[in-house]
Amino acid sequence: MLTTLQGSHKRILVRFLDEHQSEFLKNWHDMIIIDKVDPHKDLILENGNQMFSLIKNAITGSLSEEDIINLAYKVARERLEANINIGDFVYNVNLGRSIIIKNIFQSNIPPGDIQFIINHINTHFDLFCYHAVSRYTNLKNKELNDKTVYISENHKDKLAVLGQISSSFVHEFRNPLTSIMGFTKILKNDHPELLYLDIIEHELHQLNFRITQFLHTSKAGINGKQETISIKTLFNEIQQLSYPSIVDTDVNVEIDIGAELEIIANRDELKQVLLNLFINSIDALKHKEKPRNLFVKCWSEPDELVITLSNNGPAIASENIKTIFEPFFTTKELGTGIGLYVCKKIIEKHGGIIKCESNDALTTFSLYLPTNGRTMDF
Repeated sequence: MLTTLQGSHKRILVRFLDEHQSEFLKNWHDMIIIDKVDPHKDLILENGNQMFSLIKNAITGSLSEEDIINLAYKVARERLEANINIGDFVYNVNLGRSIIIKNIFQSNIPPGDIQFIINHINTHFDLFCYHAVSRYTNLKNKELNDKTVYISENHKDKLAVLGQISSSFVHEFRNPLTSIMGFTKILKNDHPELLYLDIIEHELHQLNFRITQFLHTSKAGINGKQETISIKTLFNEIQQLSYPSIVDTDVNVEIDIGAELEIIANRDELKQVLLNLFINSIDALKHKEKPRNLFVKCWSEPDELVITLSNNGPAIASENIKTIFEPFFTTKELGTGIGLYVCKKIIEKHGGIIKCESNDALTTFSLYLPTNGRTMDF
């Protein structure tokens, strides 16, 4: 409190502030930053008036810290509801501080007391700013957390609906598909000269692959046994399955994988992930002028195997990198937005990590898989 300031000087200062309060507040209100759509803009002058009164109470020694905190919390809640930049709020508060301090020199207070008064006023303005900004930040964080929880629950609801659809859809669709795939193989054996059977077989495998994706998304995927898998052999199979797309897109595929590199994993699930990433890379290269390159590499690190698939297609926008593995996110016109999500869930199920990096030169998907075959439930 201003215990060392003479009582007469306190009265002089408070009387001076009373006489010029309307003038100071109008000057302040004319200069502050106010958004035209601020729902509480009519309260801003009222809040400024309350803060002005608190400063006068601080000078007379009749102000408690609780008074400052109550006003700070009130203003913080209003600023959050207005969805304003907190920097604008701090600017407005400091503008009011500057107007008061600048005009104190005209109050006929002895020069020796001026600095003491300014320090006291600054202390209370700083206290108000601290509590207001802290409250605003806490409320904003809670709001963001609530939105994140809502989005997460919304995704779960979508996946639950998708699971219900999948359970009734898959059995009715997969039986005739299996029959068609079987008869196609018979036709290839009996009539190898028939044209387009390779393409038909490839497209049927792709359709079956998409169905499997929906099964994994609805958490009804096949939990087959683990086995020792040769990464080189697996990619040879993937390259054969994708051969029509490779030729059609005119992609130069380079695979650098040692024959000795093996991993313990679920073969079908790992193949699904690698095939998805392989096909996605080819699709991306369709939008690139030649040369169109797809590089596959694999090497061993202590306790883990690293697999990378890189293509020189268009870069993925930086704002999409963070959401690319989220369910239902897609940049493809006819995409489902579940392919990369399923890849992520399968890799995490195997105790691994999947990452994506992209620039103008290369887009690279990297898989880090433990070599001990560790798995966990979805």
